[in-house]
Amino acid sequence: MATVLAFDVYGTLIDTHGVVAELEARLSGDKADLALEFSRRWRDKQLEYSFRRGLMGAYVDFSECTRAALEFTDRAQQTGLSEADKDHLMGTYARLPAFAEVSQALKRFGEAGITCVAFSNGSREAVEGLLDQADIRDRFSEVVSAEEVKRFKPDPAVYAHLRSRLDVEPGDTWLVSSNAFDVIGARHAGLHAAWIRRSLDAPFDPWGIEPDLTVADLDALADRLI
Repeated sequence: MATVLAFDVYGTLIDTHGVVAELEARLSGDKADLALEFSRRWRDKQLEYSFRRGLMGAYVDFSECTRAALEFTDRAQQTGLSEADKDHLMGTYARLPAFAEVSQALKRFGEAGITCVAFSNGSREAVEGLLDQADIRDRFSEVVSAEEVKRFKPDPAVYAHLRSRLDVEPGDTWLVSSNAFDVIGARHAGLHAAWIRRSLDAPFDPWGIEPDLTVADLDALADRLI
C-alpha cells in the first residue's frame, strides 16, 4: 500500500475541458464547433509555455502561461475573442469541475488511512480555490505547489521539493497523474507513479520509462491500492 499519494490537479482531479461549454457560448457562428479543439489546443499550449519557461529559467505564475496560451489559441484559430471573453474564460478556468469519480475515490483512500496531497504546477492559491469549489479540499492533508521552488514539473527539483515538504522517501511516494510527462518526471526522480489514462486513445510517451500502474480513473486506482 502506498504511504503517500501525490495527486496532480489539472487533468487528473480537475477536468480542464470543463471550459468547453463556455467556449461554445463565446465562439460565434460555425466557430462554436471548434470549442473542443480550442480547449485541447489551449491546454497543450499552456503546458508548452510552462516547459519553455522552465528551460529558460524564466518562471512566472502558471496562470500567466494559461493566459498566454489562451491568447495564442485565439490568434491561431482566428476566433476573435474579445478581452471580456478572455477574462471570463480565465475566470472559468479557476472554477473547473472535478471528474465525476474523484470525490468518492479520495474518500476511499482517506478511509483506508492513505495520506493524500495535491501536487500541482498551479499556484497554491489557484489550487486551493479549485479544490474548494469542487468540495474536495478536505480530502488532502497538504497542497504542494511548484511555485514554492519557482520551477515547473517535470523538473526534478519539483519532485525533490515534494519529498522534502512531506519528509518521505522516494520509494514511499506515489505520483498520480493523467499527464505522461508528469509520470515520466516522477519515475525519473525515483518516485512510484500511476498513470490515469482517462482516454483509451491516449498513447504513453515512448521514452523507455513506464508507469508502475496504468488505470482508467481514480476508482480503478483505489481498487488496486486499497
